[in-house]
Amino acid sequence: KQSKALKRKLQSPHGNPPLKRKPKPSTTAFRKCATEGDIREKESPSQKSLPKKQLTEKQNESQKSKPFIKTSSLFRNNPDIPEIHRKAVQQVQENVFTTDSFSQLDLHPHLISTINNVLKISSMTSVQKQTIPVLLQGRDALVRSQTGSGKTLAYGIPLVQSLQGMESKIQRSDGPYALVLVPTRELALQSFDTMQKLLKPFAWIVPGVLMGGEKRKSEKARLRKGINILISTPGRLVDHIKSTECIHFRRTQWLIIDEADRILDLGFEKDVAVILNALNAERETRQNVLLSATLTEGVTRLADISLNDPISISIADEIQKALKPASQTDRQVSSSSNCMTQENFAVPEKLKQYVMMVPSKLRLVTLAAFILEKCKFEKHHKMIIFFSSCEQVEFHYELLLKVLAGGLESEQPERSSVSSAHLQFLRLHGNMEQEERTEVFQEFLKSKTGILLCTDVAARGLDLPQVTWIVQYNAPASPAEYIHRIGRTARIGCHGNSLLVLAPSEAEYVSLLASHKINVSEMKMEKVLSSLMKDDRFKLHRPGSKRSCGTDPQEVRERATVLQTKFENYVHSSGGAVRWAKKALQSFLCAYTTYPRNLKNIFHIKSLHLGHVAKSFGLRDAPQNLTALPTAGSKKKTKPRPKRSDLLKKTHGKRRLAELLRSEYSSGMDTGVSKVKKKKKQRKPG
Repeated sequence: KQSKALKRKLQSPHGNPPLKRKPKPSTTAFRKCATEGDIREKESPSQKSLPKKQLTEKQNESQKSKPFIKTSSLFRNNPDIPEIHRKAVQQVQENVFTTDSFSQLDLHPHLISTINNVLKISSMTSVQKQTIPVLLQGRDALVRSQTGSGKTLAYGIPLVQSLQGMESKIQRSDGPYALVLVPTRELALQSFDTMQKLLKPFAWIVPGVLMGGEKRKSEKARLRKGINILISTPGRLVDHIKSTECIHFRRTQWLIIDEADRILDLGFEKDVAVILNALNAERETRQNVLLSATLTEGVTRLADISLNDPISISIADEIQKALKPASQTDRQVSSSSNCMTQENFAVPEKLKQYVMMVPSKLRLVTLAAFILEKCKFEKHHKMIIFFSSCEQVEFHYELLLKVLAGGLESEQPERSSVSSAHLQFLRLHGNMEQEERTEVFQEFLKSKTGILLCTDVAARGLDLPQVTWIVQYNAPASPAEYIHRIGRTARIGCHGNSLLVLAPSEAEYVSLLASHKINVSEMKMEKVLSSLMKDDRFKLHRPGSKRSCGTDPQEVRERATVLQTKFENYVHSSGGAVRWAKKALQSFLCAYTTYPRNLKNIFHIKSLHLGHVAKSFGLRDAPQNLTALPTAGSKKKTKPRPKRSDLLKKTHGKRRLAELLRSEYSSGMDTGVSKVKKKKKQRKPG
């Protein structure tokens, strides 16, 4: 009796002995089987044949069966990919080059020979043809032209021409004759390099660059010696205006604001106002130039306060007038019916634009497959991939480097050198040290191939030669930003391609682009994933399996799952890697909530499936404690600022109130004010 009772106790509710009910160990064994062959030796023959059975069951969907682990996790429960319904729109085109040469302009012979021989440029671009004569006449100008159309030389050539021709020869000790403001450090370095080349025959004119991340002491020493053409980011220049005595603008005759819209986007409007006030205080008359690829409300406002009776130069508008004078009225009607103010952007002529709909779960493997296809199998490609946060750049850089270019080749040592030779990953974002940023920028500039993972810090003005693909892994916050990102390729008449990756819930973004005269073609995710068939590292090893022929959809899915498993195994290999993945996921979610209000119907945080998104960061489950993780976005929220009314109640006396108001409205650079704030915070808990 006792033995019978014991037997009953050990049996499952259905009466089967527990040994035969082992679904969990078998599924994990199959998951590992995707990457490790050694488990096969431990498994019984019946388990070995199980995947084949399940494959046939998967293909005959009419039979209800246990879910097949190999492909179910990635390819089940995904939202349907919607059909993209969009009107084919005629894109606004700009003719980049003209037939006119620089020798037709009234320029110094040495300057013309430098342009031809050092810069290797013979004919002018459209923007240069229209801008240079205007600036040589001494007029102010507002220049709007597509990215990659040669705007730097459009102001650089007339600037050098006017400075070298001055009656009293310029001395280095005279200080700045021209001030060039640019939004990012990389663009400052690039503009400085162009100026140095232009000034080769005129060695007495000294260019110089000021930017954040460099040592202030060495910059102050350079300012003391004298800089005639000063290229700077707004924040660092304001810093020197406030703290460096030797800086002056007594002889400044030129103010050039390059990428003006980006300067305003980055929140430099107050800094630009400080700079304009400093210039006006010492010299009121000068020539002002504003350059931008997009004409926003902010740029118009900045033009009003900085330009004096300017000539407006817009290349795309000239071409549109020439093409369709009658369509002007049609465009006005359509734009007024739309609640958003429509602006049509000029797109480089030889740029092919694609969009790919990818469910959240499959984003990571699809990106990896695309990188392998373009940079390993096709070769000779140079790619930039844009992310929405620094943490995502760091995480994907580490992950792709280890899984695609590094560690996995150990299985097949004879192929490793070939594979990693074509997969050179670099990263660039705002949290990096300036020295490293400059190093990466120069390395990517010189290399013929490579993959640069970056934030929007690289989206403006940078001229990175031979970039063939721009991938926007996270959609930009506006069509204007989209234009600037894709403008890193197809520059100065070259060929280029761009790919925008969208989730099915974001499909409406394509219509938004179309409303701004931006035309994108669809690329199918299945086609990109099929490139995994060319790489046997992702083959599912089964005893007696035949060599794959063609692109069997089932095998493509299996290989995608093998690759996903490799990513997941790496992420879960250590607690540190899991923390990095969670941090990157949280930064993605933070960035997702910052889309402007008019795009919330397309990018809404509630339309995301957290578990599926977690999968695209190599996490097997949706993390529970996301808010506890610090990211760049959440740091600021940890210390809520006391309300202004509460602060005023605590202040006693007029003197204290004056100190407080000064701290509220100063830029925070004054050390005395920050001490007052610190004291206040320390006193608060008591």
